[in-house]
Amino acid sequence: MTSRIPDKATVDGLEDRWNDAWAADGVYRFDRTKTRDEIYSIDTPPPTVSGSLHVGHVFSYTHTDVIARYKRMRGLEVFYPMGWDDNGLPTERRVQNYYGVRCDPTLAHVDDFEPPHVGGEGKSIKAADQVPVSRRNFVELCERLTAEDEKQFEALWRHLGLSVDWSRTYQTIAPNAQAVAQQAFLRSLARGEAYQSEAPTLWDVTFRTAVAQAELEDRERPGAYHRVAFEPAADLEEATGSYESIYIETTRPELIPACVALVAHPDDERYKPLFGKHVRTPLFGVEVPIVPHRLASPDKGSGIAMICTFGDVTDVIWWRELSLPTRPILGWDGRILADAPEAIKSPEGLAAYAELAGKTVFSAQERIVEMLREAGVMEGEPKTITHPVKFFEKGDRPLEIVTSRQWYIANGGKDAALRAELVARGKELDFVPKHMRKRYENWVNGLTGDWLISRQRFFGVPIPVWYRLDSDGNPKWDEPIVPSEGALPVDPSADAAPDFAEDQRGVPGGFIGEKDIMDTWATSSMSPQIVCGWRDDPDLFSKTFPMDLRPQGQDIIRTWLFSSVVRSHLEHGVLPWKHAAVSGWILDPDRKKMSKSKGNVVTPMALLETHGSDAVRYWAAKARLGTDAAFDEGQMKIGRRLAMKVLNVSKFVLGATGIATAADTSLAAGVAAAAHVRSATITEPLDRGMLAGLAQIVETATAALEAYDHTRALEVTESYFWTFCDDYVELVKTRAYDGAAPGEAIDSNAPCSPAAASARAALTIALDTFLPLFAPVLPFSTEEVWSWYAEGSIHRARWPVAQPLHAAAAGADPGIIAAAGAALGALRKIKSDAKVSQRTAILSVDLLVPENQMELVNASKADVMAAGRVKSMQVVDAVTAIDPSVDGLGPEDGSSSALLDANVVRTENVVLEPAP
Repeated sequence: MTSRIPDKATVDGLEDRWNDAWAADGVYRFDRTKTRDEIYSIDTPPPTVSGSLHVGHVFSYTHTDVIARYKRMRGLEVFYPMGWDDNGLPTERRVQNYYGVRCDPTLAHVDDFEPPHVGGEGKSIKAADQVPVSRRNFVELCERLTAEDEKQFEALWRHLGLSVDWSRTYQTIAPNAQAVAQQAFLRSLARGEAYQSEAPTLWDVTFRTAVAQAELEDRERPGAYHRVAFEPAADLEEATGSYESIYIETTRPELIPACVALVAHPDDERYKPLFGKHVRTPLFGVEVPIVPHRLASPDKGSGIAMICTFGDVTDVIWWRELSLPTRPILGWDGRILADAPEAIKSPEGLAAYAELAGKTVFSAQERIVEMLREAGVMEGEPKTITHPVKFFEKGDRPLEIVTSRQWYIANGGKDAALRAELVARGKELDFVPKHMRKRYENWVNGLTGDWLISRQRFFGVPIPVWYRLDSDGNPKWDEPIVPSEGALPVDPSADAAPDFAEDQRGVPGGFIGEKDIMDTWATSSMSPQIVCGWRDDPDLFSKTFPMDLRPQGQDIIRTWLFSSVVRSHLEHGVLPWKHAAVSGWILDPDRKKMSKSKGNVVTPMALLETHGSDAVRYWAAKARLGTDAAFDEGQMKIGRRLAMKVLNVSKFVLGATGIATAADTSLAAGVAAAAHVRSATITEPLDRGMLAGLAQIVETATAALEAYDHTRALEVTESYFWTFCDDYVELVKTRAYDGAAPGEAIDSNAPCSPAAASARAALTIALDTFLPLFAPVLPFSTEEVWSWYAEGSIHRARWPVAQPLHAAAAGADPGIIAAAGAALGALRKIKSDAKVSQRTAILSVDLLVPENQMELVNASKADVMAAGRVKSMQVVDAVTAIDPSVDGLGPEDGSSSALLDANVVRTENVVLEPAP
């Protein structure tokens, strides 16, 4: 007969075995018949499907899974779906590289199109060599590649042991998710929260799309200040009687043709007399006013700056607040527009502009610097500097600001009342750790505009509006046509507008569809509504929303967390969840954040295969929420050792109690044997003390997990487990075997001494307790052991409670384990110092014990002697055993060395068994 318990336990291969079993048995399948108070719902982050996961994902998703498993074992039905964030720029960029294509919306769809390149990252293919394809063909390739990536993502998550209900996955590009996002947009439009506006917009010239404030990052870039002269206009000459030029210092001389004013601080005495007067722009001869504004810095450069439309976000503020004209010169492709602004009228100005038209910003700057030098209006050489420049977080080139028609959703950036409401929502939310709330509040209070949600891209959720065309074929932007909610999802670029036929598209009196798509956050911000069935499953929605937990990274508080709060507040008037658990970052060996853009990430599958999933999960769980952690394979090795110890000490417990012998007959016999063993009365002080300590661990671990502190729960459980293995198991091993040889098959039903029955019961109860305590972090090794002697899955077993342990302990002092362990350690040291086997008997010994441990050591004396192979042992108070004359020990002096001896266990008068 094959034993249920392997001869040699190993963590290798457990992932495949148990993942298959969990899937077949539906261990993590959500039971929707439960009521809301019986359900714990998790808004799991949908990872971006654009390549591969990295070890940072393993880190943060393990934190979530630990909580999910804990809540499930606490008797709650856990709603734990997984999604894929598969639309947006990262996916488009990956598709371009992977297939060697680029989207050209003017092209017609090609049936059965096959891309010119398949595989790898395609980085050797230059953008100019990418084959243009229709929008529909491009979207089809996006869907094809994301489907393959999602399979790999799911395989890795399963290997890691995420206890997700894999029947409840979703895609942010899927029809139901599109319908949810579009329905929310239409309702915001009806309430006036969604609107479109022609306004200055941060623009990525590589991707040719607008970028929201939440997607910005500053990067230090080299630059140079150019000192340029503006000649006074007639009114300035008259007022000052001077022909002296006004010098500005700028890092963007190529934007001089877009200049609309010079600006200085209102209190700057140098420029006060000039406010309201005019100067002429060099090379272009356009008169522009000198104006005051509080944001001008007297200490920066010459203290006076030019306002261009638009060089940076401060220009936008000045332009808006000072009601200045608009003279854009940059196109969506990042090149200087062909036509000069209307304000440039002179032949010389138009000729100068023609020198710049069509050039990139870099080339235009080079040329205008040459022209300024030639004209004698640039003083000295440029002064090199480094300064922060705004980038799209996924972009490679500095952002520009262009004027464009875009869609926005109100987020408090322009409405103080809404901002205050959203700050108040943040105060309602339980942030873990607490200080993450401040990041949320700082973001909300620092908003300068509403949420720009439109993107000029292709693979995403279409903005569901059309526009009527007047008799001349011009769009009526202020009269959007909207679909009914029942018609969603729609694609205005492919579907005809309501009450119109397709042949009316683009003709006077007909319609056109909105070409823009929504920002990916506009869809993922609706993840609670998508997974909970807001649109099409009101019963599920009532049982799962608002959700219980939003786990996520700290870097997307400003995006995913905030945008989700905005949408839920506007649509439902509540928070979307009760708790937000925020993970820290993974740092590389140089203490830098791991990220794909930095090229310092580690892919996780090799780690999972090398160390085992439990080991990698252990490393992740050692880091608290909100705390950055170093990538450390050493911790994974410790985790593997712990998982192996769980297997091996469990084998010992089941063998020493006789449960293993019964389980070899059948699982039912093993279950019955375990019940019989644990029912015995626990009589021995050492057994009771161990259970008293274990009761405290259960209380501490439970309180920690209730507070989302998985690290504390693991720390206390792991520490006591090693005490259990190294001290308690060694101390009771002989008593548990009750005269049988170690490893000998034990019959759990055979008569044994009360002391042996006590040990066996305590060992079994401890195993029953440790396995669930470890199960959230080490799901594979604990499930393996559970299957040896218990029915069902440990991950559906109940979390241990302290009261039965306290009852079995009967008020015992948990300190007995440490005291007995120290005594055993002193006895083993005798043999180590003598360089003899630990199996060598000690014929007699005096054990000098601290006074406060005397009672505990005496209570466990029989177990200590058995474990130490001692024939005769006298337990002596260490203080009274010290000669008062040694080191002057006495009331006047109190020698530290003697007191040290009095507080450690020592041995004297040792007689070892002679060598054979």
